[in-house]
Amino acid sequence: MENRVALIGIVVENPDSVEELNKILHQYASHIIGRMGIPYEKRKVCVISVVLDAPQDQISALSGKIGRLPGVTTKTLYSKLDAYETID
Repeated sequence: MENRVALIGIVVENPDSVEELNKILHQYASHIIGRMGIPYEKRKVCVISVVLDAPQDQISALSGKIGRLPGVTTKTLYSKLDAYETID
């Protein structure tokens, strides 16, 4: 299966889910290109973006595991780029 570039947006409303979220992300570390987390104290949430280069089934599995955590919402966006397309 060919790799896709994707962005998973994550909103964490339950701080008790953070430890499990980090464990799940660690399992997929070889596919993660980058990660950025922004705590938003005013609203008591944390917004995290995770960029991946992975087979679509792996991206879906990761997003599904994250989305099942209590107080965590996730949305995945996929690039339209061909897996082997490069920009010079």
